[in-house]
This record gives sequence, C-alpha cells and structure tokens, in this order.
Amino acid sequence: MAQVLEFKLPDLGEGLTEAEIVRWLVEVGDVVAIDQPVVEVETAKAMVEVPCPYGGVVTARFGEEGSELPVGAPLLTVAVGATEAPASPAPSTSSASGASSAGAPAAEESSAGSGNVLVGYGTGAPAARRRRIRPERVGTPAAPAPVVEPEPVPVAVPAATGEVNGQQGPVAVVSPLVRRLARQHEIDLRRLTGSGPDGLILRADVDSAIREAEEAARAQTRTAAAEPAVAEAPTAVAAAPAAAERIPLRGVRGAVADKLSRSRSEIPDATCWVDADATELMAARAAMNAASGPSGGPKVSVLALLARICTAALARYPELNSTVDTAAREIVRLPGVHLGFAAQTERGLVVPVVRDAHTRNAESIGAEIARLTELARTGKLSPAQLIGGTFTLNNYGVFGVDGSTPIINHPEAAMLGVGRIMPKPWVHNGELAVRQVVQLSLTFDHRVCDGGTAGGFLRYVADCVEQPAVLLRTL
Repeated sequence: MAQVLEFKLPDLGEGLTEAEIVRWLVEVGDVVAIDQPVVEVETAKAMVEVPCPYGGVVTARFGEEGSELPVGAPLLTVAVGATEAPASPAPSTSSASGASSAGAPAAEESSAGSGNVLVGYGTGAPAARRRRIRPERVGTPAAPAPVVEPEPVPVAVPAATGEVNGQQGPVAVVSPLVRRLARQHEIDLRRLTGSGPDGLILRADVDSAIREAEEAARAQTRTAAAEPAVAEAPTAVAAAPAAAERIPLRGVRGAVADKLSRSRSEIPDATCWVDADATELMAARAAMNAASGPSGGPKVSVLALLARICTAALARYPELNSTVDTAAREIVRLPGVHLGFAAQTERGLVVPVVRDAHTRNAESIGAEIARLTELARTGKLSPAQLIGGTFTLNNYGVFGVDGSTPIINHPEAAMLGVGRIMPKPWVHNGELAVRQVVQLSLTFDHRVCDGGTAGGFLRYVADCVEQPAVLLRTL
C-alpha cells in the first residue's frame, strides 16, 4: 500500500529561517527519485536547489512561485511506493489523496529516503528522468481493487469563504498572487466568475475586473464634467495622488538591510582617507601581465594586487583583523585573514570570501576572486562562501566614483574602500605631472583601535600602491 509522506522545507544552514520559491522543478503527478531536486529557492544568501529525500509520485505542492515559506513548512507530498498517479490529482496547493499500493520491495527502497536534507549532501542516488504518470484510458473493466481511503493533508492556502454569486461557498482562487492583486485594487473576488477549470478565478479574470472598474470610473468622471457647474466659479478637481510602490525587503535585499542596520547600530565607526599615486602599481601590473615564458602566468587584476597589499598591512596591524564580543566585552583578534570583497550582482550586493588570503600570493588571490565572481554572477554561490570574512575590500571605483564612506560588514572591524584610478595633476619629483591617482578610504571600528593604528594601516597601503617594491619586504 502506498504511503503519502510530507517533505518540509529543510534547514539550509547558516541560521536561515525562510526561503522564497523561485521555480518548481516538478509537477503534481511526476515521479521523483531519492535526492532529486524538486524546487529552486532563494535564501538571504544564495539560490539553491532543494533535493527530496523520498522517491515516488508527487501528489501535492505547497506554495506558489514567488511566495516565502518558513523553515519546517510543507513543500510537497510524495506517495512512496505508488506505481501510478492518484485518480484525481489535486491542485498544487491543495491536499492530495493517497496512491495505490505497490510491491513491498519497491516500497522499502523508496521509503528509505536520505534523512534530513542539507544542500550539497544526500545519499548520492542517481536522479531518474522526470516523467508524468497519466491515468490509464477507459477500456475493458478491470477487476475491482480495494479502495484506499485518502489521508487528508493540510491545505497550504486556505480558501476564503463568502457569498459567491448569491450562494455561500469558498472563493475559487488558488494563487496568492491573484488574491494580492485583487486586494491592491479593491476587487471583491466573491463577485467574480472564474474562467478557469471548475470556475477557478485566474489572474486574467482579476485584470478584466480592474479594467472594467477603471472604465467605469472614467465614465463617471466624464459624466460629472458634462453637468453644469452649480457654483458661480468652477472648482478645480484635485488629481488623486499616485499610489506609492511597496517593495518587500526579503531575500538578498532583506539580508543586506538587516546586516547594515545592525552594523550602524552596534559599531562606532570612523573613516579616514588618502589620495595615492597608483602610477607605479599600474606599471608593475602591466609588466606582470606582459611577462611570458617561465615567468609568465595568468593575468593579475588590480583588485588582486590590492588584496595582497591588504593582507600585508593586516600582518602589520592585526588590530583591524578582529571582532568584538559584546557579551564578554572582549576584542577577539583572529589568527587568519579571510578576505571578503564586495560584488554587485543582479540579485544585489554579495560579499564572497577568499579563505586564508594571508597564505596566498597575488596570483592565487586573483584566481580565487575570479572563480567566486563567476559563481556570484550566475547565482551559484553557496551560503558557506558568503560567511566567515574577517576584513572586506570594497572596490567602488568600478561604478565611476572617487570616494565613499562604506559601512562595515558586521561583525568585522574594518573595510578598505578603493575609488576609481584616473589621470590627475600630481606633484611628482618636484614637478607637476599627470599621474594615475586613486582615493583610498578606511572605515574602522573605533572600539578595536584608535586613529593612530587606522592611519598607520592606511598609510602603509598607500605606500605600497605608490611604491610596490615596499611589498618585497614581506614576500
């Protein structure tokens, strides 16, 4: 006998409490294998595919694309051991019936599952190709089979009840997006007749009702304007103010908002900055990238060189590679440098972390930055690649700006900001010349050090930018 199992949104780790459904990878009636990805979700840190620990037939899905679910909420139900889809599959957000029975070996194999699911872990069973199980066509009557009473499953989206076209009953709306659209435009769903299957109210029905309401409002306005004015002087009718757009703070945008707000409220930060002549650094980079033969190698970016300068500066000023334990009232100096760098993506601002940057040279750091940047661009960064940073490098010069006062990436103690490198007039060797100039800014937690330490760090970074040979002391 088939057993209907409920798969709940698992704990994806790193303190995440909710996720947004981006795309369903299966439909009701599909056959899934153990550890086959069934849904793509977006958390506050990354976009991941969630594998199902059960193998069988999908009998119900909970949640529409674009909706948020808390950890532990039902995602879908699977009929384990079923050989065919339920006779009357329910919609994706409604409860599902149990499936027909199957052989004991198949049931035992499918019900084994993979236990608690964490992204990137599982039993490693190969994923079967997805296929839709369709009910058999009506033909010669078969021998009657024992009827299995359906086991009720909680409904994900409760249906509102009220008078529907003069009768009491549930409002035939499944999509929460349709309900939200109707609320925004004050459309009474109980007075609509759905054009979908079994009278289901679709978005097209709500859009049509909105257009009719707008046309009725315009007609009423024209009628009122045609009537003779009662007052001696006509009174101008004030135009209704446009409704403000409300954008939910969730996903990456919500995580950024929470972290920056916490940083501003907890960290007493200060910023110092300096202009530096980067002409020699740019020349050194050009020489590195032009080398061929045994001394040649992958191209080295300016960001990689600046990252290497940061690790050398943190070795001299370890106070800035620390964090503050507010509960214990202690400054915790960290033994290694895990260097984060700010990356702007279509999903928003993310900060991938280069692990053990203090043990890497400029070439190794550049290769890791390139790898993480590509993962960020494609939305494939894992949560583990976005946490654990001890110091952040922020290159806002790519946006064409010279300076900034960045907000510290909590719970770190400092962030170095780098503006654009551009030709400017500069006094060099006692003469006015056009040089490649960059503005550097350091925002630091004033609890971990004073201005002398912060100024010393920034000055050392500027000296390395102006005279890259200074780095030879630490290589």
